[in-house]
Amino acid sequence: MSELLIDDADGVRTFTLNRPESFNSFTTALKERLLAAVREASADESVRAVVITGAGRAFCAGQDLKEHVGLLESGDPQPLATVERHYNPLVKAVVAMPKPVLAAVNGTAAGAGASLAYACDLRIAAESAKFLMAFANVGLSADTGASWTLPRLIGHGRAMEMMLLAQPVGAEEALRIGMVNRVVPDGEALPAALELARALAAGPTTAYAKIKEAMAFSGELAAALEVEARTQAEAGATADHREAVAAFVAKRPAVFTGR
Repeated sequence: MSELLIDDADGVRTFTLNRPESFNSFTTALKERLLAAVREASADESVRAVVITGAGRAFCAGQDLKEHVGLLESGDPQPLATVERHYNPLVKAVVAMPKPVLAAVNGTAAGAGASLAYACDLRIAAESAKFLMAFANVGLSADTGASWTLPRLIGHGRAMEMMLLAQPVGAEEALRIGMVNRVVPDGEALPAALELARALAAGPTTAYAKIKEAMAFSGELAAALEVEARTQAEAGATADHREAVAAFVAKRPAVFTGR
């Protein structure tokens, strides 16, 4: 079964991350397929709005750490290059998409999964949804544009708290602080997002594209993504990161040394 499901209706293209058994975490294959699909949607004039959601109980748990630790242990350089190869191009493609992009956050959004939701223009969250900036827990810094998008949504202080403490934020609190636009009952995040996306698809999409361009401040985003790529690579080369992902896979507490 495909790791990415694609559906078109009423001018809206829906992408469903389809790895429910792994909470829709990002494998290399899924990252590459989603990036290509977002670029295709951007260029397709029949697509007037986009919705991104997840299958099952989660939106997206971020990087698939089982794949990640396996590549680290094999000496493959790919894990430390994924920010530049996959995540940075993905967030650029979402932000630059000349049509509205909505996240239907049906469950937990963590790490790069939460960052993907922040990069979207609007976020509809189910009542049970949670947002977690878990990078510090695995000895890494932020990626997928979160260092730029999250402070713009909720302010520097609260964003720093989420990054450093890695504590989840529930849907109602996310709504209160401006992280999401609407909270709906469980099971209704996707229908609500599709309803809103259909309304936007029937609107002045050229004007929406210009609004997005004006709001993006692409120079600032590009600079932030360069810093994310460097700091993620530096953090990824540490013993703490290797210990953290090994501990995660082994389901044991990590022992950090600061090196």
